[in-house]
Amino acid sequence: MGAPKRNRKKYDKPKDMWNLERIGTDNKLLEEYGLKNMRELWKAQTQLSTLRSNVRDLLSGSLTNTDLLKEQMISRLSRYGIASPTATLDQLLDLDANAFLSRRLQSIVFKKGLAKTPKQARQLIVHGFISVGGRRVNRPGYIVSTSDERQIGYYRNIDLGIKEKREEAQAIAAEQPVSATAPEKPRKEEKKNEGEK
Repeated sequence: MGAPKRNRKKYDKPKDMWNLERIGTDNKLLEEYGLKNMRELWKAQTQLSTLRSNVRDLLSGSLTNTDLLKEQMISRLSRYGIASPTATLDQLLDLDANAFLSRRLQSIVFKKGLAKTPKQARQLIVHGFISVGGRRVNRPGYIVSTSDERQIGYYRNIDLGIKEKREEAQAIAAEQPVSATAPEKPRKEEKKNEGEK
């Protein structure tokens, strides 16, 4: 199992690492969604491959309670807007990585017009200018549910901490009396004379 406190990889690298055709399509996805590096794309592709393997297990009939598991899977995917509530297992196999990438907070901020480009959307999120339901979220890869999508906006209390610190500094300055003359510093010559003695 490994150490529970250590982070584990949440992605698998592609098997054909140096395939030029795959690299070209991946680079287009990186530009389209404003991703930082290939790892973010590989996370979405790993989520997709995990979903497909689970669907294949359900279709094979090797699992018990297949109806319950199917309902749970479709309801979870529909809650996040990845699939429709009336989707079938065959339709889940037709999903691609775009279904997961389009539900990232970075993509939705750009689609809602809160940023001019996907890169700017990422910068706004990382710097804490975007909130979901009034709560600041600074992870561009945060998967947004359909209920939270309407509550995405700019974070309103962005300068609250700055105002509080300014008021505290002014209160401390008002309490302390300001001396008219600053304490004199010893001169360098006097220090040299003391060192010679």
